[in-house]
Amino acid sequence: MAEKRRIELMACAGTGCVAGGAFQIIEELGKEIDARGLGEEVSIVPTGCNGFCGQGPLMVVIPDNIFYGWLSLDDIPHLVEEHFLKGRPVEKLMFTPPEEKEPLPLLSEIPFFRKQLLIVLRNKGIIDPEKIDDYIARDGYVAIEKVLTSMSPENVIDEVSKAGLRGRGGAGFPTGLKWKIASQQDKTPKYLIANCDEGDPGAYMDRSVLESDPHSVIEGMSIAAYAISSSEGFIYVRTEYPLALKRMETAISQAREYGLLGQDILGSGFDFDIEIRGGSGAFVCGEETSLIHSIEGDIPEPRQRPPFPAQSGLWECPTVINNVETLANLPVIIARGADWYSGIGTETSKGTKIFSLVGKINNTGLIEVPMGITLNEVIYEIGGGIPDGKAFKAVQTGGPSGGCIPSSLIDSPIDFESLKQAGSMMGSGGMIVMDEDTCVVDVSKFFIQFTNDESCGKCVSCRDGSDALLEVLNRISDGEGQEGDVEFLEELAETVKDASMCGLGQTLPNPVLSTLRYFRDEYDAHINEKRCPALHCRNLIQYYIDPDKCVGCLKCLKNCPTEAIMGELKHIHIIDQEKCSKCGQCLEECPPKISAVIKATGSDIDNLEQLPEIVACSDWKTMKIGAA
Repeated sequence: MAEKRRIELMACAGTGCVAGGAFQIIEELGKEIDARGLGEEVSIVPTGCNGFCGQGPLMVVIPDNIFYGWLSLDDIPHLVEEHFLKGRPVEKLMFTPPEEKEPLPLLSEIPFFRKQLLIVLRNKGIIDPEKIDDYIARDGYVAIEKVLTSMSPENVIDEVSKAGLRGRGGAGFPTGLKWKIASQQDKTPKYLIANCDEGDPGAYMDRSVLESDPHSVIEGMSIAAYAISSSEGFIYVRTEYPLALKRMETAISQAREYGLLGQDILGSGFDFDIEIRGGSGAFVCGEETSLIHSIEGDIPEPRQRPPFPAQSGLWECPTVINNVETLANLPVIIARGADWYSGIGTETSKGTKIFSLVGKINNTGLIEVPMGITLNEVIYEIGGGIPDGKAFKAVQTGGPSGGCIPSSLIDSPIDFESLKQAGSMMGSGGMIVMDEDTCVVDVSKFFIQFTNDESCGKCVSCRDGSDALLEVLNRISDGEGQEGDVEFLEELAETVKDASMCGLGQTLPNPVLSTLRYFRDEYDAHINEKRCPALHCRNLIQYYIDPDKCVGCLKCLKNCPTEAIMGELKHIHIIDQEKCSKCGQCLEECPPKISAVIKATGSDIDNLEQLPEIVACSDWKTMKIGAA
């Protein structure tokens, strides 16, 4: 690592912070530090993703461990002057939890970090991902040295099997067993593929690992390759991840230069090298056989299994495909031992899991937690609860392949079996939190639309089945649901699940089935009462202005995109329902202290329409405040 100085600024340079201007902030920090003669005392380390993405751009000041978030270029001169020159930390840039007044200066004090256990993300926010020496200084490449000097391939497979590591890409298949199957195949060559084709909405776990700690993936791949006797590996990364690709290319080049990739690694006689293959962003390429076809240059469609890729995969040779997160676990398992690793987690789900915690949650970001932690702990202790004091409704885990878990199951542990029992799945690690304003019919429609767009079209059940599911869901959310629609959705969903060839089609109906299982009453309300309980579906809601609350401030009128609001200053406003597009802008513009705009659905609309002064007035100009 670089020579330590009085102060080290660990500036997040992951994609989220970069999008917020992190590179410009780092450049400005350098200029201000030099301008004040602090260049010999203060160093800047561009790190990978810190994890607390909702606070980005951010940085941590070492050695005091002070956390600064929401940085802007305008903050930098004052920050450098006050903290780094005068020694006075700047409170206004520190994290303040919702509904609290006092900031929390130290990273260790912030609830978001407290319950996390970092194994895969052990180096996040600590090292420069583009410097191999930083990784080596943190015990990097110790594990591959141990493997090559004191372990046989069989020993490595046994150790990983004993650790209980399961695939982190979605299905949770035992990693050691997959390797054992490949190692027993006579055909050569054997290939290893690192799968970084995460396509779930809201998911960015694998991308962050590559951006934060690319050498951990390279070392993990080397260990896996040694175990199955492979000399050639591929990292399959979607091209939408330019920063991850750049850092991976840099890391591979450095590893070759240090003799950690290529011929005769560490003088052991073991040969292994890695090639990067860019994917075009097709969600189906997350499925193993589709990914293989993509690397081969064929149409990325799945094929029937068996044979499984470990038996016959890339170019009909034995091929092991491991998720990026799975591979990044390996150096730690080898270095610290299977017994240590298997002591973390539950009986059947060992170790930790990375989640991208997003949605209606106060603290969004990337977290790594021990298996067995409850949803409650993640949502309320790490995530800080639901914004604006609203009620937690459900959480979607596993992305489009997963399901919605309701608030009644919030104390459920997070592990492979518990999530499956709840009607969802671990998946690659997406976790989308929903509040009381979320419509589950709309959620189902969103995910089915996504998988419908991403279906390769090979299976009739997946291609046409998703079309039919989407058609019914659209009809229900539009207020045109019919008797028997729910039963049809259930029957069709089960058919698609049973008849599809690959995992995409087999799990495609999960959002529908899980929401029907836990929120059947909401579907019934849409169909039978023409009511959206969450007040979300446009065709089932209307906006009104309460004459007893309206102060005639013109805010809603001036911002209405369809000019549907009539009124004058200090006169009561009304909404022309024929012109109203139901965009909700009027509700957003009305000051919270006034709250004159009403959003209604179902029978509530009928009650409001009995008040003619709200719906229409032939002489609205005479409706002065207080004279309604």
